Amino acid sequence: MKIKFFLVPLLASMILFSCADSKVENPATLGEVTQTTDFDYQVDEFADIKVLRYQIPGWEDLELQEQKLVYYLVQAGLSGRDIIWDQNYKHNLKIREALENIYTTYDGDKTTEDWANFETYLKRVWFSNGIHHHYSMDKLKPDFSQDYFDILLAETGTDLTGEPYEVIFNDKDSKKVNLDESKGLVEGSAVNFYGEGVTAKDVEQFYAGKKSPDPNRPLAYGLNSKLVKENGQLVEKVYKSGGMYGSAIDKIIFWLEKAKGVAENQQQADGLALLIDYYKTGDLQTWDEYNIAWVNSTEGNIDYINSFIEVYNDPLGYTGSYENIVQIKDFDMSKKMQVLEENVQWFEDNAPLMEEHKKDSVVGVTYKTVIVAGEAGDASPSTPIGVNLPNSNWIRKEHGSKSVSLGNIIEAYSNAGSKGRLQEFAHDQEEIALEEEYGELSNKLHTALHEVVGHASGQLNPGVGETKETLKSYASTLEEGRADLVGLYYLMDPKLEELGLVDDHEKLGKAAYNSYIRNGLMTQLIRIQPGANIEQAHMRNRQWVSAWVFEKGRERGIIEKVTRDGKTYFNITDYVALRELFGDLLKETQRIKSEGDYEAAKDLVETYGVIVDQNIHREVLERNEQFKSAPYSGFVNPVLVPETDANGEITAIRVVQPTSFEEQMLKYSEEFDILPLEN
Repeated sequence: MKIKFFLVPLLASMILFSCADSKVENPATLGEVTQTTDFDYQVDEFADIKVLRYQIPGWEDLELQEQKLVYYLVQAGLSGRDIIWDQNYKHNLKIREALENIYTTYDGDKTTEDWANFETYLKRVWFSNGIHHHYSMDKLKPDFSQDYFDILLAETGTDLTGEPYEVIFNDKDSKKVNLDESKGLVEGSAVNFYGEGVTAKDVEQFYAGKKSPDPNRPLAYGLNSKLVKENGQLVEKVYKSGGMYGSAIDKIIFWLEKAKGVAENQQQADGLALLIDYYKTGDLQTWDEYNIAWVNSTEGNIDYINSFIEVYNDPLGYTGSYENIVQIKDFDMSKKMQVLEENVQWFEDNAPLMEEHKKDSVVGVTYKTVIVAGEAGDASPSTPIGVNLPNSNWIRKEHGSKSVSLGNIIEAYSNAGSKGRLQEFAHDQEEIALEEEYGELSNKLHTALHEVVGHASGQLNPGVGETKETLKSYASTLEEGRADLVGLYYLMDPKLEELGLVDDHEKLGKAAYNSYIRNGLMTQLIRIQPGANIEQAHMRNRQWVSAWVFEKGRERGIIEKVTRDGKTYFNITDYVALRELFGDLLKETQRIKSEGDYEAAKDLVETYGVIVDQNIHREVLERNEQFKSAPYSGFVNPVLVPETDANGEITAIRVVQPTSFEEQMLKYSEEFDILPLEN
């Protein structure tokens, strides 16, 4: 499970980290990685996107063997780049090839508005790993005409015909992930996890017929396959060597073998060996064995995430999107946050949950701040800021999980942030002052609590199936909202002060609550189109949490909606009572998950998390017009350049920053163009 960050306002309102100019200096919680002070973070800005750079502080302190390990893992990740493009939409690779051929070979007039619009469209496609927006899931609309595109195709000798050509301009496959059941969750989604003619009912019935060898340790059926119809029968095309995406997977295996050869310890090598075996066989039992080995591999300076993991892009929550993150430990911050790991059972024991939904023993939670050295697939260019894995409930219960905060990514976001929206949307000066003093810290602690305590908390009732089976399309947003609620409940707990994580838990909690309500009910709406409802799982969870407590809180005088000078604000009048409401909602959300109560999940999300107040939305967009910073951000990756001796042995690896977004995208297409255009 991952937390993604989007650089909208500097409000803390944007998920979990903001306010780069906060003055909090608490040695128990804040540690700074060494950064180049004159580093140029911004690379490009277009449409609603800002592209940034990040540094790899401490790279020069790694041993050569560790640098090699990082390099091999990065290369393994990039070798699967084409997979996410094909998973996102069946025609993406053909369209990308055509657009890039035009971009690199067209020698006509490049000073026109049409050409500028073509460049912007290509950059948007690059950023989203396909023709659908990375966040809204809507198909990207080009701002150039079909006639102009025909001219570009003709003058560059580019071949793009049939549906891959037509879909750029028509209304077909307009939504990558559709969560409106009336349109068909599978039939209405363009994502390439299911073949033609496969319905949501087909998928559910097919996987309902799959029985795990051990019912108490269910396999993740559907995680690494595409379900298609052949001769009227449902068949899985498994992602593996010799199977679907086999050519890219073989290259991933090649680099993972090299990584295994320079592993830091035997545990790490054993984990890599299991991952390689999983890629070779596609065996889901091996996948579970790998995840157990990966969770238990906690020694060493280098770690990684690689494979088909998060299921947010599957409207039914079965199939994992390909992703890769390679990370180096940030020892200072990880040590300071270890206090949460050591006290995770206290948080579980004192959570406002039904006793039968609490874990007697929360096993093996680890939380580290890490330095990202490279990302690929679904983690790039748009990246999470925090990750908690594995996703399997039974593995988490029996073996624990790893939570990481991507420190240098957060650093880059903070240094590239915009300012001003806080003053526009905050209710009063007290709210602004709290945010400026405690906003950054509250967001860091919310992330830590969300990942370490939230995702590790709670348990399913005996006999209740996996959440993706019971809660279906509502599983992801329920889980993210549940983890958010755990964090919110404890952000105003004196335990944080007792642990030395904050000097004033009440002020910290107030800052966090202001920020969450402000974002959930207002400022996150700048990221969706006028008239639209909310589709994305994380946006939904922030709204249903905020809207539910606002409805209950308004009735009791805990939160009020204020109109002043024609502008809307939300004012919390009783923070302690609001904390109790967060606790009540957490208890109910955990009950829904523990019992697999689909109807209750549907009612909660559809009632509070989907429908947008269009009057508020119009107002927010109008008030936001004064701020020009793009609402979404992502990254180019530093380039690891090996230097070799006469025998071809690596003697050193340099870190080089790319000069432009287009340079990196074209280089990736040149070096990692591995898959056929149709898969």
